[in-house]
Amino acid sequence: MMGFETEEDLLNQGLVYLAGLDEVGRGCLFGPVVAASIIFPPDFFLRKKAGWTREVTDSKLLPPTKRIELARKIMGEAYCVGIGSATHLEIDQINIYWATQLAMKRALSNLDQQPDMVLVDGYPLKGINYPQVAVPQGDRKVFSIAAASIVAKVFRDQLLQVLDRLYPGYGLSENKGYATEGHYLALEKLGPSPLHRRSFKLFKDRMLIR
Repeated sequence: MMGFETEEDLLNQGLVYLAGLDEVGRGCLFGPVVAASIIFPPDFFLRKKAGWTREVTDSKLLPPTKRIELARKIMGEAYCVGIGSATHLEIDQINIYWATQLAMKRALSNLDQQPDMVLVDGYPLKGINYPQVAVPQGDRKVFSIAAASIVAKVFRDQLLQVLDRLYPGYGLSENKGYATEGHYLALEKLGPSPLHRRSFKLFKDRMLIR
């Protein structure tokens, strides 16, 4: 269940700036993987919570309109936000695991405030100099991580809407680059665009790169 307990416990230990961190787009066939990191003011967790905070959860569980609504609320309350990404070329060069780690490190580096603690979804982030707490399924348990997942998802979805106009025919506004039946059919018909991930299985019956 979503809660503020993790942040409240860390604040009570004397920490001040807690950075929630999450990524989206790991499993897509197209485009970048995007990460967001968010630091809320310390008093955000200590004062009475606004009603909208109870709706914050893993971005995958929310309809698009609700994600956009909550992203605006989150951005309005945040002390600072960092966005980072790794391109389709970087994904193909270093693989999706390392590209995701790179996107998350870039999100942290784009924060205007250095965090006292990083709260990351899933597994620990390698190669950072900040203390961190890794929480499996953290986007369903820790408010700051869930908030980061929502902002990252809205940012990437809006980017895909723009890219859909540049690379029409793949249904990117609808599938957001994920491996849907329609996306596979478009790839069979049109072939991959310059932003498709060549290291992913773009055709159901064969790999583009062996």
